[in-house]
Amino acid sequence: MRRLLSSPLLWTLLSSVVVLVGVTAWLLTDRATSRGDALKTGALAGGAIAALYGLWLNDRRRRTEEDRHEIERSRISDERFAKSIELLGNEADQVRIGAMHSLAGLARTRPEYRQTVLDVLCAYLRRPFEHPSFDPDLDWEDKEKRAAAERERLVRRAAERLIRDILPHAGTTGPTLSLNLSDARLDELGLLGRRVGWFGADRCEVLSYLDLTDAQLSGKFLLQNAVIRGRFEVTRASFERKVSLDNLVVETPVDLSVATFAEPPSLEGAVLSKEG
Repeated sequence: MRRLLSSPLLWTLLSSVVVLVGVTAWLLTDRATSRGDALKTGALAGGAIAALYGLWLNDRRRRTEEDRHEIERSRISDERFAKSIELLGNEADQVRIGAMHSLAGLARTRPEYRQTVLDVLCAYLRRPFEHPSFDPDLDWEDKEKRAAAERERLVRRAAERLIRDILPHAGTTGPTLSLNLSDARLDELGLLGRRVGWFGADRCEVLSYLDLTDAQLSGKFLLQNAVIRGRFEVTRASFERKVSLDNLVVETPVDLSVATFAEPPSLEGAVLSKEG
């Protein structure tokens, strides 16, 4: 009984009847209105109440269906994320690259995954990695070992490209994404024209280049105790918070004057090659 009394349908029907009777009775007080016209108008008023209930019911069903679809999408996304993480440990380099592209696709379609995917890609670049270009003093006589190192280098380059692709463009609005590349071995990281929040790459090693041309660094930029063997390009880069380059070693010429700094960068112990 209590459930019946709480039913919206019951109260809608009662409201329709009340409106029907009320409007009809009110119109009948006017002698110029016939009983037929009064009843017809009352029925229309009562029907309007029922129609409003129908609209509310359809909207409720629509929202319920949307919620169900969203739950299903979230479940599929979680499964896709978990499977991609698992495949990152696969021995085949093409499988690892496929897993990275799957994660990047997830980041594009589900914005709430973007920071998590960036964290995963950065973590991959912190994995131990040896290559003749990074470690020329090691024994690389074994051709299979050299080939495996080269394949892994291509996988890591894919991760670096996807990091750039996921980051928003400079000058845009929206969530700020951060990069944690501390202790990573980087090859070709180009963040050209991208917007980055906090950037941490302490103790990292860069082989080919770290290119920040036209980048917007809206958070702290920490590149301490790092080594850049290739280019460090900061042309028109905008550093909006604290910049620490303490003990940074750059083996090729770098010109910091072509960048914009909100405050002078910290260069304690830094060794930067100059042009000319």
